[in-house]
Amino acid sequence: MSALRPLDGVTVLSLEQAVSAPFATRQLADLGARVIKVERPDVGDFARNYDTRVSGLASYFVWLNRSKESLTLDVKHPEAKTILARLLTKSDVLVQNLVPGAAGRLGLSAPVLREQHPRLIVCDISGYGDDGPYRDKKAYDMMLQAESGLLAATGIAEAQARTGFSAADISAGMYAYSNILSALLLRGRTGQGSHIDVSMLETIVEWMGNPLYYTYQGAAPAPRAGAFHPSVQPYGPFRAGDGREVMLAVQNEREWSVFCSEVLGQPQLKDDVRFASNVLRATNRQVLVGVIEAAFSGLTSTQVVAMLDKAGIATANVNTVDQLWSHPQLAARQRWREIGSPVGTIPALLPPGRNDAYDYRMDAVPGIGQHTDAILDELGYTGAEISRLREQRAI
Repeated sequence: MSALRPLDGVTVLSLEQAVSAPFATRQLADLGARVIKVERPDVGDFARNYDTRVSGLASYFVWLNRSKESLTLDVKHPEAKTILARLLTKSDVLVQNLVPGAAGRLGLSAPVLREQHPRLIVCDISGYGDDGPYRDKKAYDMMLQAESGLLAATGIAEAQARTGFSAADISAGMYAYSNILSALLLRGRTGQGSHIDVSMLETIVEWMGNPLYYTYQGAAPAPRAGAFHPSVQPYGPFRAGDGREVMLAVQNEREWSVFCSEVLGQPQLKDDVRFASNVLRATNRQVLVGVIEAAFSGLTSTQVVAMLDKAGIATANVNTVDQLWSHPQLAARQRWREIGSPVGTIPALLPPGRNDAYDYRMDAVPGIGQHTDAILDELGYTGAEISRLREQRAI
């Protein structure tokens, strides 16, 4: 296995906060990029204070910021412009998800930077993009879940529900990451940088493609169905005789026939007029759930899972989040590593996707401003100048 990673030698300067941009840049760091994270003096990225669940550190921050260097800098201080200018001469990529218009006011708009740094890749992440009537709206994850229809598509019939993770932030971070990788490939061919404009609304609407097309030409949206699939049945959690739920999924008519015969022991159900097609099964879901749970009532959940596995029907445990720490599949595939942090070593999952050519970078979560002095020294600042900047609260 080579020690060389795909992004070794690439430097990313990031004026980032919260989730979307930090998720994008952490993935770049996973591939070997040097990520210099600019944070506010004293308080840092406000995601540092979302909670204290990881031995005093915030769960969001630990997840999103390993392998980065933290530089504290008041970007509004007169000296900040010089520091940022020096950093940009060393950078391949600039990422920012500041409030709308802030990057432009700092002289960091893509048109200005292109004149000074034609090879620089600039990635702007915002709620709605850099034009259009919503351009200047502040946007947080829940706002975008609502705006995109995701909130309306999630939950039960009586109530909408937020997804259990920051879906809009994460979708924006994923598309920023993939767009930056594409821009690096393109620069390798053309020698020129790019401007990437990532709209959180557009990324989460892309992920809403299936429910969106389901409403094509005025068709009614799929009903909110809790943990059940809204349009494929049987697909969801079913209660066994011991009171525990079993998750199962039947995807096609062949599987439905096998499920009726080998799991339910009722082959005649295959041709029941209420269930003879997936559309009919979805329409009559409540009745179907009753039929299936009646068949499972004399069995334990373990017995039901064994029958499903034998029949080749998809099934899964309905785990709680905390059970992931000891998930046997993650352990068998050796997905856990130990990384450093300001509070000592903590566990961290390797990024998805094993590549036999290199190992991912799994370095420490930085303290606030941990690398400030070293970065400024690298930029040519003397110890006395660094002390002066600190006294002026520029850093």
